[in-house]
Amino acid sequence: MTASRWTQTYLIIVAVMAAILAALIWAVPSEDGVKEWTGQLIPGGWMAWTFPVALFFFIIASLLITFTLLAIRWPETPRVGILRIETTRGDRLFISLLGSAFINLGWLFFFGPPLWGALILCLVYVVVVFRWV
Repeated sequence: MTASRWTQTYLIIVAVMAAILAALIWAVPSEDGVKEWTGQLIPGGWMAWTFPVALFFFIIASLLITFTLLAIRWPETPRVGILRIETTRGDRLFISLLGSAFINLGWLFFFGPPLWGALILCLVYVVVVFRWV
């Protein structure tokens, strides 16, 4: 594929993802003009789909799409890091997401909410995983 085709592909995907994010923000319930960010997006639904939950899954989907495009556009050979296993970008993404889940669970157990400290630890962990694992 030529560079202009890749640019078109990127722009289309960004436009679709932006439209989905705009729809999520639009779906947030409001009362008296004030958005209830933790209110149910689907009242009476079988699952409590709130904006933070939907945003979490949106970010995961965005990461998967981004890493798929990276793998197609710039294929990489696996590398061996400090774990002594071959990993690709996708492997390191999975390791960082799984580790971040455990960091957040541990933070909740030992310190409770809010999770800002856990977020900082997760960001440091992700940098370490992508740099040295």
